[in-house]
Amino acid sequence: MHNPPFPNESTTLQLAGPVGALDVAVDLPKADVPAQPVVAVICHPLSTEGGSLHNKVVTMVGTTLRELGIATVRFNFRSVGTSAGEFDHGVGEQDDLKAVVAWVREQRPDATLWLAGFSFGAFVSLRAAAELQPQVLVSIAPPAGRWDFDGVQPPANWLVIQGEADEIVDPQAVYNWLDSLGAPHELVRMPETSHFFHRKLIDLRGAVLHGVKGWLPNPESATA
Repeated sequence: MHNPPFPNESTTLQLAGPVGALDVAVDLPKADVPAQPVVAVICHPLSTEGGSLHNKVVTMVGTTLRELGIATVRFNFRSVGTSAGEFDHGVGEQDDLKAVVAWVREQRPDATLWLAGFSFGAFVSLRAAAELQPQVLVSIAPPAGRWDFDGVQPPANWLVIQGEADEIVDPQAVYNWLDSLGAPHELVRMPETSHFFHRKLIDLRGAVLHGVKGWLPNPESATA
């Protein structure tokens, strides 16, 4: 299949992935916000547990970044929705992410790449960061202790958001892992917040807004 051009309005489409078509949703910046020269690709949580590009944390992150003037790309990993293929424990999913990023960079060569991921999506985006070299990485509830993070190389602009009442990812395991990495990062600990940010999505929005605003190419134009 031939990949479509980057759309000039928010829409859904399909891209050619490593094992077949991938579902993609592109959302352009809010109309009343100056557009930033940034495209953010956002990765969803665990495919085998119902994770998809429609996950509420993923969509909130996308909405928040659009408020800052960023175009966002959400996509379904292989085996999710109508994306082809079978679940591949994060290995093939990295290839899916790389295929989406390659399309973004081909279509928007002047744009800066940001990556974001929630839970399993945080694992996949962290694993791919060394090769993809995003300018900014946002990791929400990265599942340290549940997946193999050995050798990850996050960028210097790295925001980590962790709920302190997370019932799936052990918060202390995340904090210990961050300390062991010794990599620069901004950590936001959200008290009384579960893994899926129940009743805390507005707080998550604030954490993302304040966490990444200073990394925008044109921070003075951001109005959020």
